[in-house]
Amino acid sequence: MVERVAVLSDIHGVLPALAAVLAEPDVAAADRIVLTGDLAAGPQPVAVLDRLAELGDRALWLGGNADRELVEYRRGQRADIPDPIATWAAEQLREDQVELLDSLPSSIALDVDGVGRVLFCHATPRDDEEVVLVDSSSARWGEVLDGCDPSAETVVCGHTHMPFVRLTHGRLVVNPGSVGMSYGRVGAHWALLGPGVQLRRTGYDTAAAAEAVRADCGYPDIAEWTDYFLQARASAEEALAVFGPRDGRG
Repeated sequence: MVERVAVLSDIHGVLPALAAVLAEPDVAAADRIVLTGDLAAGPQPVAVLDRLAELGDRALWLGGNADRELVEYRRGQRADIPDPIATWAAEQLREDQVELLDSLPSSIALDVDGVGRVLFCHATPRDDEEVVLVDSSSARWGEVLDGCDPSAETVVCGHTHMPFVRLTHGRLVVNPGSVGMSYGRVGAHWALLGPGVQLRRTGYDTAAAAEAVRADCGYPDIAEWTDYFLQARASAEEALAVFGPRDGRG
């Protein structure tokens, strides 16, 4: 049983956003830091993975679909990645980092004080790129959670970059949002578990961060990328409109 767990998801290789969250007192004091995937596909993949490695045994790592795609590209198992910056990021990684990403599990479970048995995954318990949203139908949630460990009282997932908490089919579902590529609201989003569930947002100087990322990153379209993602140009409503058809709704 652990008392406090900080959940960081979808960092996407943005070091200033990660550094801001790791500087939070509640993150520094957490018993565990769970990283729920999509860690490196972004502008500073090497530096982000090295910074996460410094957390040592306190950090529990999961792989996301973007991490899998980086590995597949580097292993010659795919010719490209739909997200252009991910293809660039894959080429930057050291071989030991590719091996690290390749070794990551798809889910883990922890007993958290006041929260119970928590199953952590990237997108859903059964798939690393399946889309489920706060406004997905009850039937869709039932399908996604079917076969889930019956002892899991809470399921924590990322992938869609939008934070929410929803009670469905007897389980609390938590999405911490994205550290590095937020939709709807500027800042680095994460969650704190124990003894309850808190959705948290860390503000940081995004203009200075964008300047630092541009100076450090050789991706050709980095200025446009940092402006769009660090300034959260996509609203939550726009993101839901894009993701919605992928959750099986009519």
